[in-house]
Amino acid sequence: MKKRIAALAVAVALLASACTTGSPSASGGNAEPGSLPTLEQKDTYTIGFSAQQSDHPWTIALNESIKSEAEKRGHKVVTTDAQGSTAKQVSDVESLIAQRVDVIVISPREEKPLAEATIKARDAGIPVFIVDRKVDASVAEPGKDYVAYIGSDFVAEGRAAGEWLVERLDGTGKIIELTGTTGSSAADDRHKGFMEALEGSSIEIVASQDGDFVRDNGRQLMETLIQQYPDVDGVFAHNDEMMLGAITAMTAASKKPGTDIATVSVDGQKEALQAIVDGTLGATAECNPRFGPAVLDAIEAYGKGEKVTPEQVNTDAFYDASNAAAELPNAF
Repeated sequence: MKKRIAALAVAVALLASACTTGSPSASGGNAEPGSLPTLEQKDTYTIGFSAQQSDHPWTIALNESIKSEAEKRGHKVVTTDAQGSTAKQVSDVESLIAQRVDVIVISPREEKPLAEATIKARDAGIPVFIVDRKVDASVAEPGKDYVAYIGSDFVAEGRAAGEWLVERLDGTGKIIELTGTTGSSAADDRHKGFMEALEGSSIEIVASQDGDFVRDNGRQLMETLIQQYPDVDGVFAHNDEMMLGAITAMTAASKKPGTDIATVSVDGQKEALQAIVDGTLGATAECNPRFGPAVLDAIEAYGKGEKVTPEQVNTDAFYDASNAAAELPNAF
């Protein structure tokens, strides 16, 4: 457990060799192609926030964290909701550019399309901050095309979940993987970390299907998969929502999730910690959505001309039967 927590508890880190600065005397405007826009120092900024969705416990917590922190500091927030549509989110960013907001914060649904939207904002002279999922680094780089990425270590989350499952199954068995949104850094990196943890074991993934991070998708997928693989030994879901749906399906199929089927997921939301207490979920790797203070600190520092670390990684924990009950009151 201590090793898993240590692997996840990566303090806000210097993942790039250089830092970026804004100019307190700059007033924005069109940037030279390829140059990072500057930001005028102000008491009040108009911050455009492009949210990928707002109907999911994790994204609700993220959105509220950014909005409440900005308003607490006296800034105005113009929020758009992509409602789970990548095309709409690209359009939302273009709308924020047209409104000439001071800063744009993007919580991207998919890597490449939102990287291209980030470049559009850069060329319009608007500084961009990326939060939670990443954008395609081959298109847009932190510290070069946008000011900073502020998020979690998805690879470490997947690895921690995999290490727990390998230990729980004594290194052997058949498992099902419920993946997140195809094309998202969260899904790609959690799978990568999970596979790293499985190396050298005799665990076999018999099915891996995209549940788009949605609870009902997790339920529907598991209803089918549990019939195809009735003797499955474990389930890994890329987030708690899909796992909670899968637990419902397994229970309906007269299985005992958490007992005869090992279960592990990612996020650390309140319902998941309660499921650990109840015994239906074995463990969850935390992905804390409360990025508001870090995002606003970075925006204000950039406006003052201070150095901003291009890649900042949140500190996360790991929850299982040893600590879930104690941490339940603090969960989102």
